[in-house]
Amino acid sequence: MSAQPNRRTAITGIGVVAPNGLQTETYWKSVAEGLSVLDRIAREGCGHLPLRVAGEVRGFDPTALIEETFLVQTDRFSHFAMAAAGAALKDAGLGDAAGDSPYSVGVVTAAGSGGGEFGQRELQKLWGQGSRFVGPYQSIAWFYAASTGQISIRSGFKGPCGVVASDEAGGLDAVAHAARTVGRGTDVVVVGAAEAPLAPYSMVCQLGYPELSTVEDPARAYRPFTSEACGFVPAEGGAVLIVEDLDRARRRDADVRAIVAGHAATFTGASRWDRSREGLAQAVRGALDEAGCAPEEIDVVFADAMGVPEADRAEALALADALGPHGTRVPVTAPKTGIGRSYCGAPLLDVAAAVMAMEEGRIPPTPNVFDVCHDIDLVTSTARPAELSTALVLSRGLMGSNAALILRRDPGPAAR
Repeated sequence: MSAQPNRRTAITGIGVVAPNGLQTETYWKSVAEGLSVLDRIAREGCGHLPLRVAGEVRGFDPTALIEETFLVQTDRFSHFAMAAAGAALKDAGLGDAAGDSPYSVGVVTAAGSGGGEFGQRELQKLWGQGSRFVGPYQSIAWFYAASTGQISIRSGFKGPCGVVASDEAGGLDAVAHAARTVGRGTDVVVVGAAEAPLAPYSMVCQLGYPELSTVEDPARAYRPFTSEACGFVPAEGGAVLIVEDLDRARRRDADVRAIVAGHAATFTGASRWDRSREGLAQAVRGALDEAGCAPEEIDVVFADAMGVPEADRAEALALADALGPHGTRVPVTAPKTGIGRSYCGAPLLDVAAAVMAMEEGRIPPTPNVFDVCHDIDLVTSTARPAELSTALVLSRGLMGSNAALILRRDPGPAAR
């Protein structure tokens, strides 16, 4: 497959499964209204753990959305991804099967931890009942690439497939990987990330992160950019996008929801938040260069919003470093404070929100945050009307990755 450098990548479909909505429209309505759904963790087996608050996906019934053949061999994180992929394909007007051109559709997902819930269930059977009660799917359901594999198998997609096995910023890296795959000649790529890190086994594995908030009040547990910042709360869920060649999308009269314009990534080391200032600023500069975008063209920033004082300070300074004077004036938002951080799924949910914010001309607020103590224009309380043509989405991971992604609105037929 030869590279086609003039190809541009359009986002034509979005599917979401999140703590505040099991469909894309519900998610956006909740985000736009600034609703917070953070709550005390209700999962069985977690009540004794010091981590008390999270963003749980409640009311999700995989049996209504996914065939039993796939359910028995997959973990909850893949259930989320498969459901979101089906919704995204429908939104893009592509159906849920490969049709006559299976090699023209690829799949890329990002994963931070894999299928912990399935693994815990099988280990409990092993120690409680014996090896004869452990199923064969234990070997694949936990695997980082499980969602990529199951989405492609379910729909018969045979184009380039991959998985970004990384920390949180890997969600944005997966979108960039998908865009570059389109640039190399693949017509369509299903790309996204969804996580399910709230089973007891997964929760215990996270307790070593000093950035986790152990505050018991859901309204105060995740408040980045404030003097009371005390870490972040984890969450389930994520989003899947359909990205395709822009010209192809226009030829089939698809709704071009946004254009993937630029991306860059850096690495500055695990929990070294002082260094993340330089790394994040460099990622923003790289994304601006790739997009051919001037700093003052950025209309809104969807912040990483770690919730750790040192990390928040580094992010605010990185915006000033990369965007100059515009860095303190551009509107900034962090909708994830109302749902928690779903690791690799978090930046995909931000991308979905950024696309819909540009479509509706509304910057969603940052729930539970009011007393901002950094030099940024953080949108709080209520959504802010604005003419939005270009959005910058930021993400950092606990292991040290930094990523920036720039999205643009399609200029429309008159500007082509």
